[in-house]
Amino acid sequence: MPELTRSEQDYLKALYVLAPGGEAVATSRLAEQLALSAPSVTNMLGKLADARLVVHAPRAGARLTARGRRRALEMVRRHRILETFLVRVLRLDWAEVHADAEVLEHHISPRVLDAIDRLVGHPHEDPHGHPIPDRNGHVPQRALLPLSRLGTGRPAVVRELRDADRPHLAHWKEVGLVPGARVRIRKLRPLDDVFELEVSSRRLVTGSEGLEGVMVEARRGARRNGARRDGKLRDRKLRRIPRRKGRAA
Repeated sequence: MPELTRSEQDYLKALYVLAPGGEAVATSRLAEQLALSAPSVTNMLGKLADARLVVHAPRAGARLTARGRRRALEMVRRHRILETFLVRVLRLDWAEVHADAEVLEHHISPRVLDAIDRLVGHPHEDPHGHPIPDRNGHVPQRALLPLSRLGTGRPAVVRELRDADRPHLAHWKEVGLVPGARVRIRKLRPLDDVFELEVSSRRLVTGSEGLEGVMVEARRGARRNGARRDGKLRDRKLRRIPRRKGRAA
């Protein structure tokens, strides 16, 4: 098929990011993700449907076809390899590389991408913990859940962070809420929307909005840990993640 435009590539990638399992995505949700009007999104989805890249029904939303999913994964692979390169090689701040990768992913050749992939050691995950599809479009499946839905006292490991949320990425890094960090909810006050967390033996207090975009993998059969042997946490000042303004990324 003809080479896709940048806009078409963005649509396919957004559909995958919103529904990696292949579920239908509502037009309104896709419009919010791309910061576009619903009529504009509907018009583009019609073009992508004509190209057999998506299946679209006005009330049922849109989902990727097998062909569309392959093209989407190509863009996801580009984006995540580039983010890794920008952080590991160019030493850019991991909270800022998402926007840079969004631009670069449309302008490098497959040969250059392969060279960058070799340079960074064929990584399996990007700096924010998202798995990088292989050359054949295979992506490892992981059973993840939002940190805010983790049961009280249940130990887990942070796996993925929403990479388009620059303010939260910077703060998550500051407080140690990064991929690989051990975490559990020590106390929850639902009426006050207050979570008291233990993050790699550090204590953190925040509201549910401050946890949006943090995905964890529950540790089955693991004992509660993170507290020191004397039963005390490290003496760290409580922090509150600032509430996020504006729409979700």
